[in-house]
Amino acid sequence: MRLEYLDPGASAEDVCEVLARCGAAIVRDLAPVSLIDDLLGETQPYFDAAPRGQDEFRGYRTRRVGALAGRSASFRALALSPLALGVAEIVLRPFCARIQLTYTQAIRLGPGESAQPLHRDDEVYPMTKPQGGEWAIILMWAASDFSAENGATRVVPGSHLWPRDRVARSDETMPAIMSRGSLLVHYGSVLHGGGANAASEDRVGVSVNYGLGWVRQIENQCLAVPPELARTLPPRLQDLLGYAVHGRLLGEVGLEDPRVAVLGASLDEVRAYEEARQTDVRRTTLSGYA
Repeated sequence: MRLEYLDPGASAEDVCEVLARCGAAIVRDLAPVSLIDDLLGETQPYFDAAPRGQDEFRGYRTRRVGALAGRSASFRALALSPLALGVAEIVLRPFCARIQLTYTQAIRLGPGESAQPLHRDDEVYPMTKPQGGEWAIILMWAASDFSAENGATRVVPGSHLWPRDRVARSDETMPAIMSRGSLLVHYGSVLHGGGANAASEDRVGVSVNYGLGWVRQIENQCLAVPPELARTLPPRLQDLLGYAVHGRLLGEVGLEDPRVAVLGASLDEVRAYEEARQTDVRRTTLSGYA
């Protein structure tokens, strides 16, 4: 099985059709290169301070920066990608009342880095995934060109359908070769890992995970984006960060919705937003409550 590529005009339904077969898909040239440039500029001070050589999994020649929603305005725009959110809503919403942003990371995989062990991102949850569903949708935005030589993410297409203990053969692993601004999207149950970088430059990617709203976030977004910053953000992003109640109770603050208790919205504003969200949960244009 091979990785399948789609054009930037593809719909969320088109991507989900490929995901059902392969567990992964690549959408070419989806994000503007100017947005990628801005994101890299905003994260550079954090990369300058980031350590190398943490462990085999995180890489001995790799630098990583998290908490991107609190550190980069350009990342916040990327996190609201209509296509990416549309895919996440289709895949995850049958199993939860609302989705959430659960993990963010910018990754500079340096020259000489070895291949990362293959893994599934949903391994952080010590439970069987929902029957017929997924814990998470995983995105890897190409902030530089991804090639087989410079350590493109290796993906095992179809591994979402395997028994969990099956080990991938080398010929079943495919490099996600893509240009800057392209998007690799895959299920949390798909085997994948960073490749070995035999080139002379960094391979740079931006990882974003969307998950079920009733499981704990991998990265605590309400600490990464504190209330004073969250108050300035579009309600759709506040929602994704976790400043909302899942169902009737999960996430309350003093018996109130956190948007009321912490962010200063009125009940009428929250109700209007929720009505609009239920009308079309894949809209990203809910920039105001009213």
